[in-house]
Amino acid sequence: MMKRESVLARRQVRTAYQQVYDAIRDGILSGELAREQRLPPETEIAEQFGVGRATVREALRLLAADGLVRTAKGSGGGSYVTFPTVDHVTGYLERNFELLSIAKDVTFQEFVDARLLIEGYVARQVAARRTDDDLAVLRDTLMTASEAESISDLRQCNANFHSVLIDACGNSLLQPSARAIFAIMSTRVKSTVVPERQAVREHEQIFAAIKAGDPEQAEELMRTHIQSLTPAYQQEWDAD
Repeated sequence: MMKRESVLARRQVRTAYQQVYDAIRDGILSGELAREQRLPPETEIAEQFGVGRATVREALRLLAADGLVRTAKGSGGGSYVTFPTVDHVTGYLERNFELLSIAKDVTFQEFVDARLLIEGYVARQVAARRTDDDLAVLRDTLMTASEAESISDLRQCNANFHSVLIDACGNSLLQPSARAIFAIMSTRVKSTVVPERQAVREHEQIFAAIKAGDPEQAEELMRTHIQSLTPAYQQEWDAD
């Protein structure tokens, strides 16, 4: 018979602040705690959980980092329930995807497959629902790239082209995922091995398909663009 001590030893023990954090987070996710609802004072929360105020402060700090709580000072101050924005979630994913990349827990093929899947779809969507403003921003991005005098400036312009497409696709769930993938690219692909001038020419072709309102062509050109740069990306990836 297995000893009771060995079973208990395998159970994950949550620290006091994690218990407070989990309880408040669960209340927010379940709807029991509504947006902009003011949380009880720290002393009251501490009393409810039988912990010290320092423990409550640590839990609130983590909740704030997750975009679930904001703290106001002065008259009407206190901690209020809030919800994370797309930008907040995007920043969180970018930071953690960069760490995954550094730890080499993301394979090169996973990186390429994710770009093909997401950015091919994005190009299709933008071509189908483009606005005059979208076209103007994309056109300006390409014009800036054509005037770039250094490789570093050109690289930034090329990255901006992809970012503008992500913003123009109108899908707030895709934006964090795409930007997290871009964060991996900026971490792992930094040298001049990538043919930036070639990338500009291919971006111009993608833009032409988008401007013409041809979703199939835009998607095909984007996928071809990513695949054409794959050998250069892999050379840099493998050298890291």
